[in-house]
Amino acid sequence: MEIIVCLKQVPNTTEIKIDPVTNTLKRDGVESIINPDDKTGLEVALQLKEQFGARVTVLSMGPQQAEKALGEALAMGADHAILLTDRAFAGADTLATSKTIAAAIKGMPYDLIIAGRQAIDGDTAQVGPEIAEHLDLPQISYACEVGYNADTKVFTVKRQFEDGYQILEVEGPCLLTVLSTACKPRYMRVKGLVDLDNKEVQILRRSDLVIEDEVLGLKGSPTKVKQTFNKQYNTNKQKLVLDPAEAAKLIAATLKDKHLI
Repeated sequence: MEIIVCLKQVPNTTEIKIDPVTNTLKRDGVESIINPDDKTGLEVALQLKEQFGARVTVLSMGPQQAEKALGEALAMGADHAILLTDRAFAGADTLATSKTIAAAIKGMPYDLIIAGRQAIDGDTAQVGPEIAEHLDLPQISYACEVGYNADTKVFTVKRQFEDGYQILEVEGPCLLTVLSTACKPRYMRVKGLVDLDNKEVQILRRSDLVIEDEVLGLKGSPTKVKQTFNKQYNTNKQKLVLDPAEAAKLIAATLKDKHLI
């Protein structure tokens, strides 16, 4: 079995601050991590590898520093790592990103593609499904459990909703997007860290892909981020001391005035 796991290196959003003058993200000194949903997707792939035998390839698109995230994935147990990095890819939105990644995957063998549900720096949940569309693959999103029948080569996927679950069967090749709650990712292995010296991240540039320039990077991105800003809080507060009955009436009246009830 050949499994491709799409990973993204993201800033740790618990540490991100916004410049009050420019309203842009301040990334200096902010730790970069593997996107949590993607890391869980890698764990799902590694568990399938242990149970049924597989070659796991991790694939990321980003600046050269994303090699660190791919190195962590290799130390966890991935077999091969590929980084798509080129100035031509810069400024890509979800559509341009998915087209670039799909172009790279087209030249690779795969039975299963796994991506995280969404990235914590964008929260769009679009890239994985878009990759499936570009590759004309069946897809299942919001996966929280993944099983496999080696005889029939059918994946059984438990899909989570707010109010229930759905059990689906799908033949490979296919694409799954995985929730971070599906399982707990393992730590990097000591042997994996030692073996990093003998492994290299494969670099793919613009010249390695068969794709039109018009769909890449900023040029191929129909969406643009106009402004980023902190939420402004109303500091005009009023404190009232009331008995429970009067407080309940006041709360109900206030909610009604604001058209919330």
